Amino acid sequence: MKKLLFTVLLAAGFITAEACTNFIATKGATKDGSVLVTYSADDYGLFTGLCHYPAGTHAKGAKREIIDYDTHESHGFIPEAAVTYNVIGNINEYQVSIGETTYGGRDEMIDKTGTIDYGSLMYLGLQRSKTAREAIQVMTTLAETYGYNSSGESFTVADPNEVWILEMQGCGGDAKQKIVWVAVKIPDGMISGHANQSRIGQFSTYNTEVITSKNCIKYARSKGWFTGKDKDFNWKQVYAAPDFGGRRFCDARVWSYFNHFKDMSRWLPWALGKDPNAEDMPLWIAPDKKLDVAMMENCMRDHYEGTALSTNNDLGQGLWDMPYRPTPLYFEYNGKKYFTERPASTQQSAFSYVCQLRSWLPREIGGIIWFGNDDGNMVAYVPIYCGNTTQPECFNTPEADAVTFSDKNAFWVCNWVSNMVYPRYSQLFPSLKEVRDSLENSYFANQKAVEEKAQSLYNTDKAAALKYLDNYSVEKSAEMLSRWRQLAYYLIVKYNDMAIKPEKNGKFLKTPTGLGERVDRPGMSEAARKALAEQTGDRFVVPAE
Repeated sequence: MKKLLFTVLLAAGFITAEACTNFIATKGATKDGSVLVTYSADDYGLFTGLCHYPAGTHAKGAKREIIDYDTHESHGFIPEAAVTYNVIGNINEYQVSIGETTYGGRDEMIDKTGTIDYGSLMYLGLQRSKTAREAIQVMTTLAETYGYNSSGESFTVADPNEVWILEMQGCGGDAKQKIVWVAVKIPDGMISGHANQSRIGQFSTYNTEVITSKNCIKYARSKGWFTGKDKDFNWKQVYAAPDFGGRRFCDARVWSYFNHFKDMSRWLPWALGKDPNAEDMPLWIAPDKKLDVAMMENCMRDHYEGTALSTNNDLGQGLWDMPYRPTPLYFEYNGKKYFTERPASTQQSAFSYVCQLRSWLPREIGGIIWFGNDDGNMVAYVPIYCGNTTQPECFNTPEADAVTFSDKNAFWVCNWVSNMVYPRYSQLFPSLKEVRDSLENSYFANQKAVEEKAQSLYNTDKAAALKYLDNYSVEKSAEMLSRWRQLAYYLIVKYNDMAIKPEKNGKFLKTPTGLGERVDRPGMSEAARKALAEQTGDRFVVPAE
């Protein structure tokens, strides 16, 4: 997901990537053999929900208009496929899932004459593919034929058996060649990720399957960017060399994900971004323990807790230990340039998900997009099955948009709550977490029974099974929104005016005469008290009597 600021910085000749996050767990790395892939779509001002493209058959000669994912401008038309598949969110009915992060790369490689943008390419791939390999073929063929008008992009392309990272850039409007690309299959049993920094390096050394465009290396040679032997070619160092921001703001998110499952201290200097000689971080690692959906969700909620990049150690956390920081990432003070951390969990996320892909189940039952319409830390991920054809009202609210609030809309209700919580995090977040976790735990507890019923129906009446799952997802989405509205009302009453109203058994306490009981006034956090005392010296010391 790109931001207008990102485009402006490209034009200025340098890149500060601020956008999205993808984490990957292959089936051999998970507890039950699921493939798990995540995506957080992060962009200030972005308003969106859960998209849907119905399956269809199309007449010969039918055209597909390419509407830019970011600007909604038309880029023209391409031929429509004869058959397209059902897509809900970033997963299709065959359990193919595609996510992305923008890394930019060389600005002179952007093809302004190209027809297809990165977002359109994702959903074209989902509509036209039954496997990850087929999606890669579809996406690269379309871009090679009609041109690619976005900057450098990393795509996660997954199905129930394989996960690939596909990286792509344009060729600057070259009439003879449209794009360069490379796709790497993540070995089974490994975890990987990307977060706005190109991650594919010297791919000749990878002990896995690698597919490239014919001009992958030749194009770099033609520009004088690479003169060595083919085996020494390093994709990211040639086309998108990581700078300080690419490491500290981007690769650090992947480093922290890895660090949940393996000691990554060896590569901490790379993530910190300041040592030019630091050892590069591997594209994938073998985790020390198996992963599941809940663990992936928690990784999307990461703020570098317990690491050298933790945001809980300075004045930026405010009075109540907020792990978020306002942007932009850079700021100046007294002639010096400073930066703030950029973890996976960020306030500008428009939506976040974990896709669960399972080869042993009927395809429409095996695929789930666990979806939330805000920062992953501040939402309950709702199960949406890949065969679903109904967009829950809360994720597709007609009257809501980026400047129109609706209490029927998940984006706005979730943001209503999260924006109350952010500045008073240590006070309010436990209440949010309690509701969030209770909902998610109920989804996990119900999952087996729901899917067993769906499978039983599937064996005799496939349409009834799909309708059952469709209704289930709609019901759970509505339940989530209702609980979140209740949470909003609760928070404003419970924590009004920076105090805390006492309660018992879920009810606020009142005096015998019907007044509200006296409130608790815990004051600021211990860290804030310490910082204030040290900054002001004796100014606020109470004099001895």
